[in-house]
Amino acid sequence: MKHYIKSKLLLLMGVFIIFIGCSLPQPVAAADNGLKYTIVVSKFENRSNWSGQFSLGDAWGAVLTDILNQSGRFIVLAENDMRQEAMSERNSNPHAIPAQLLVKGVITHVQNTGGQAGGIGIHGLYLGGTNSKSEINITMYVVEAGTGQVLASKSVVGKAVKGGMVVGGRGAVFGNYGAENLGKAVENAATQGVDWMITQLPKIRWTGTVVMNNNGNIYINRGNREGIINGQEFIVGSFEVLRDPTTGEVLDEMVTETARIRVVSVKEKISICEVISGSADSIQQGMRVTLP
Repeated sequence: MKHYIKSKLLLLMGVFIIFIGCSLPQPVAAADNGLKYTIVVSKFENRSNWSGQFSLGDAWGAVLTDILNQSGRFIVLAENDMRQEAMSERNSNPHAIPAQLLVKGVITHVQNTGGQAGGIGIHGLYLGGTNSKSEINITMYVVEAGTGQVLASKSVVGKAVKGGMVVGGRGAVFGNYGAENLGKAVENAATQGVDWMITQLPKIRWTGTVVMNNNGNIYINRGNREGIINGQEFIVGSFEVLRDPTTGEVLDEMVTETARIRVVSVKEKISICEVISGSADSIQQGMRVTLP
């Protein structure tokens, strides 16, 4: 009997340990190790035929940039900053693209309506309530900056509804909530878009580029702004873009490992690495840097 009870207790303990093991946090995947993706927000084209008190494309870009920054997963470069950095780096290395990703897209539809919901008129003055309903449809593309390959795409619909007070007289109405409400719809769409982009990151290869090989000290164009720390290891290799011979579309990117490097010093925009396997002499400017 005692043996039977002991066996039962051991079985229950084993089940409990397995349950606890399943409940513990699982090891962090390589694609989610805290490294940030450097990204540029391109101006979105407004094909909705909507025009109003502000530029819809500029408003969308500003809101999207802000929410990308707040997410903590991206380093957002302005388009002008990227061009300047690209020009300075390109003088020594034509492959050293400062941003890894671009986000671009099209505003396809805007609906912005407001209707009075009752009120009273007193001596030519109207007091009443209004409901403003706004909707914006946007198609987004995440693009690999170096190759132009579309890595992911998504259509998002942002919506907002707001009520308020209007005052009118002699044909004039004050208290137009339409523009403000459309801004809320833009914010709603941008939040959805960033949430979706974060879900795509495990599918997107994190990359950098070799800027210089200085007597075996390997400089790469990613630094502490991207979350790189001392001791981190990377693969260095040559890369080849596979394109469809008939359409020119980018199909894939192949990286052939040349060496492995370890970070020994980190600055804001660059890291200096030592070679831990392979030949240091074989590492050249423009080679691709990826996670192991």
